[in-house]
Amino acid sequence: MAKVLYSCTMSLDGFIAGPGGDMSWLSEHLGPNPTVEGFMARIGSLLVGHRSFRGDDPHRGTPKEGKPFGGGWSGQQFVLTHNPPGNPVPGTTFVGDLNTGLAKAKAAAGEGYVNVIGAGVAAQCLAADELDELLVLVAPVLLGDGVRLFDHPGGTRVRLERLSLTHTPHSTDLWLRVVR
Repeated sequence: MAKVLYSCTMSLDGFIAGPGGDMSWLSEHLGPNPTVEGFMARIGSLLVGHRSFRGDDPHRGTPKEGKPFGGGWSGQQFVLTHNPPGNPVPGTTFVGDLNTGLAKAKAAAGEGYVNVIGAGVAAQCLAADELDELLVLVAPVLLGDGVRLFDHPGGTRVRLERLSLTHTPHSTDLWLRVVR
């Protein structure tokens, strides 16, 4: 059965995107990473938030723009949105609610991971007790403002267990399991 994993790169001060969703900061922190390369081979499908799907791309202006992981992965994507585009997008299914999106993404993933892209969708998965693991690449930069990894005013404590800790010159990689 598929596991649901949230993967992202985060600044040391806890932001996954800069102000207004800006992802341009990320491009200088991308590079060869055996942890990421190994994990991408295990992704069976993507569950993507509407803002992430339509949002800023760290590969903007390059041939990699608009491609998952800059073209490093291909497969079925499920985008959570109430406003799908008028024209079909190859390899992409638009779904209106989390339960439908998760069910379709898990079926498409088979034994692989459903990789969640987008802080809002990851928070929804966590609240629904559907998030199994997190892969957080901590980049050596302070952004000061932007979109937080998880933002839950009033807070909810979530226990995590470290599965692995690796590093490259571009990031320190934390692979964690949600403790239930």
